[in-house]
Amino acid sequence: MAKTNVTAQMVKELRDKTGAGMMDCKSALGETDGDMEAAVDWLRKKGLAKAAKKAGRIAAEGLIGVAVGGLKGVVVEVNSETDFVARNEQFQGLVRMIANVALDVGTDVEAIKAGKVGDFTIDDAINSAIATIGENMSLRRAAQVSVAAGAIGTYVHNAVSEGLGKIGVIVALESPGQKDELTALGRQVAMHIAASRPQAVDAGGLDPAVVAREKDILADKFRAQGKPEATIVKIVESGLKTFYKEVCLLEQPFIFDDKKSVAQALKESEGKVGGPIKVTGFVRYKLGEGVEKQESDFAAEVAAAAGTKN
Repeated sequence: MAKTNVTAQMVKELRDKTGAGMMDCKSALGETDGDMEAAVDWLRKKGLAKAAKKAGRIAAEGLIGVAVGGLKGVVVEVNSETDFVARNEQFQGLVRMIANVALDVGTDVEAIKAGKVGDFTIDDAINSAIATIGENMSLRRAAQVSVAAGAIGTYVHNAVSEGLGKIGVIVALESPGQKDELTALGRQVAMHIAASRPQAVDAGGLDPAVVAREKDILADKFRAQGKPEATIVKIVESGLKTFYKEVCLLEQPFIFDDKKSVAQALKESEGKVGGPIKVTGFVRYKLGEGVEKQESDFAAEVAAAAGTKN
């Protein structure tokens, strides 16, 4: 009797039912001659049908992964249910794999999940890890920065392994200068970003809605005090300058020497680097943002990790 031809539609149906990896579903259908219910049982016996059952559980722990390839850097967030999983070598390998695939395919989550490593996709690898480790996991987000010439600075805070931790930062330094010097400087800038949480490189990069809200708050505050409108305009302009020093990277006091702004520190480094330096972008990911617990004092932690010296 001829064996049933296992079609892509059958594999998809079984995958939707069980959450198991594509190759596992194909194997199950092959082993059970295309019998869907028997294939489900086959996967359950092998412990491969766990993913679907766990998909609804909240995954807010996990790891941030950082990877650099040439003049491009990526940062990804891969979530798990418990902090314990972050110490699992299989999970760490999964996050590294995802970051490396993101370097090749870009930062669209679905494109990364469809990216292949050998005969398997990242989505298969995630489902396989879910089945093996026994927790829900998900690729939540990814971002990248790049430069035409220069270096990518990176920093991972609370690192459990190289390039893996609770906070990940990538920063792009555009410069014709020496790459090793730029990379070292980029790490310092990335550490600053981890600690100081800037919202943009400079005022021009801020969300206009954020600036408008700050203007309104300042204006309303002094309007309530009975200040004349002409005076309020000047006070708001002054207040915005203070606000920019708090939220714009280049205007923040540099954590390695708070007597200088980041912009001043970069300017002073140009001689050592061998050319002008421009920060073209950065990304700071903190694990579980949006579903996070109470924050600790990251500025103090990063300063301690840096062993800063003024």
